[in-house]
Amino acid sequence: MPMAASIVAADPQQQRVAIAIQAAERDGFDASQYADLASHPLYAWIEYATLRRNIDAVSAAQAQAFLTRYDGQAAAEAFREIWVAQSARREDWAALLAAWKPAVGRNGELRCAELKARQSLGRDDAQWVGDAQALWRAAAKPLPANCDAVFEALGAKGGLAADLRWERIDKAAAEWQPSVMRVAARGLPVEEAALVNDYAAFIESLHPRAINWPKTERSRRMASYGLARAAKSVPMIAEAQLPQYAQALGFTEEDRGRVLYQAALWTAASYEPESAQRLDAVPESAYDARLHEWRAREAMARSDWPAALAAIRKMGDKQRSEARWQYFEARLAERSGDTAAAQRLYREAANKAEFHGFLAADRIKASYTLCPSQPTSTAAERNAIARDPAIVRALGLYRIDRRGWATREWDDALSRFDDTQRRLAVEAAQSQGWFDRAVFALGKTPAGEARPDELRLYKLRFPLHHDATIRREAVRNRLDPAWVAGEIRAESVFDPRARSGANAMGLMQLLPETGAAVARDLGLSWGGADSLYEPDTNITLGTAYLRQLLDKYGGQPYQAIAGYNAGPTPLARWQSQRPGMDPDFWIETISYKETRDYVARVLAFSVLYDWRLNGTALGMEDRMHGRLGGPRKKFVCPVAVAPKPAAAPSPAQPAKKKKHH
Repeated sequence: MPMAASIVAADPQQQRVAIAIQAAERDGFDASQYADLASHPLYAWIEYATLRRNIDAVSAAQAQAFLTRYDGQAAAEAFREIWVAQSARREDWAALLAAWKPAVGRNGELRCAELKARQSLGRDDAQWVGDAQALWRAAAKPLPANCDAVFEALGAKGGLAADLRWERIDKAAAEWQPSVMRVAARGLPVEEAALVNDYAAFIESLHPRAINWPKTERSRRMASYGLARAAKSVPMIAEAQLPQYAQALGFTEEDRGRVLYQAALWTAASYEPESAQRLDAVPESAYDARLHEWRAREAMARSDWPAALAAIRKMGDKQRSEARWQYFEARLAERSGDTAAAQRLYREAANKAEFHGFLAADRIKASYTLCPSQPTSTAAERNAIARDPAIVRALGLYRIDRRGWATREWDDALSRFDDTQRRLAVEAAQSQGWFDRAVFALGKTPAGEARPDELRLYKLRFPLHHDATIRREAVRNRLDPAWVAGEIRAESVFDPRARSGANAMGLMQLLPETGAAVARDLGLSWGGADSLYEPDTNITLGTAYLRQLLDKYGGQPYQAIAGYNAGPTPLARWQSQRPGMDPDFWIETISYKETRDYVARVLAFSVLYDWRLNGTALGMEDRMHGRLGGPRKKFVCPVAVAPKPAAAPSPAQPAKKKKHH
């Protein structure tokens, strides 16, 4: 399936810009040789590369001129951070303050540099004291070393009273940060500082002196923090020592729960034999969503179906109404003989277009629910986005493989866009092959809340490219093409240049050694690691590797997917721990959250790509077992969901909006 037609103008100078940036980074840039680029949209980034390369020699006047010339653009904000740090190193406090903007203060080191600059220039007034105190209050974890001088000055001005010191000590203790506790205690009276240091020592390593601490609410909390930290590492020791400290200091249920929670969580997450006992010991008041799900999961791992059902029914309403837990409550109710409750829950879960919703639909032999949204837009709206200066720069930088800079421009553009403009920006990006913008820009608010209407933009959120190669290689390796597409979506979002921190490369994120081994097995010439950036090569080797995993793991795709993500050693452990377990329960009891979610995600993506490729889908039950000849499922939208018309502002005056992550 070809990409959508692009309304983004081609750039005949694109390659010349790339060469100019490379020259600037090598310190071989001569502006007179690139005079024809002076009005190019990306010229600011050529200048940025020059200034960054020569930062030690840049004068305050040069830096300020650049910041003024490109004020409000992503290139200026990127340079501003570098220049503020450089000014701090030079102790050129006037230059630092001239360049300062509040957004730079997201970096703790630079925030302290700005406070130091104001202090050094005699601007340590009441506002300075308030700003320094705010930084002190916000920091439960260690701050950069350059903050020490700021806090010393704050203390000398009387701005760190005992209550502020104790406030930070309490926050640091809750985060298990004994070093911060000790730093915060330095200005306290001798006896109080000694007590804080003993609190910090206990959090680092349990000691019997705590039994004789003052019988206060704070001492109880400090002891419970230390025991909780120990319980996370060695539950048995913390459990054994809990009674003596609880009795000596008068622990409340909250204090005990804090300790028992950690002992239970880390035991259950490893499926240790004591898991059920430790989970039962945690007071219900200490349970949160995370521990509730581990209580259910741990019971499933032991095939204790009544206990798993009881655990789900103890969850809060919001958690219990998630498709995952609706489905498993239905499964377990069905096992207990409560068919009516199971059917009701399956129907509710089946209304959700996700892994457990598809599983639920299979259980009641229903079609899959899918309500895609395809809103329309005018040519004027699309052209306005294509001409937006930040979008022009973002797409231009993406095309020359400057991903970090492109993302900065993209984020700047989206901070000004309304919902319609954001969607059109994603369409423009996808027309240039920048597919992952849909993943980062659609479906959630900046605060992480779901945007239901945008979740229904399936063709944007699940792009499809190189489908002819996917089909060809899937047939060659007797695989479902939708699975291959789902893997690519999960691994790289169809970015052929994707590279992970572990050096997995390309569309299917293959390690070079894996690619070389598969090429050897296939009798293909190996073009080196960089050949994995070629889509055809990557898909050819990646699908062959999937076939190898599938053959190795008994023809069960759900286990091959787990092995693809986690590797052979963890998979062998999970196979030996729960042999013969039904796939849905086996997937849910994978101990690694990343892999557990990955398997469910790839299987759900496979259904959606089946829809994109064929209009129907192989059933999830058959898909998990690799039965490619199973019956096909239709997609229906049981309740017509009309897309809400979005009123876009005038292209000349885009709506203001909080910046997206």
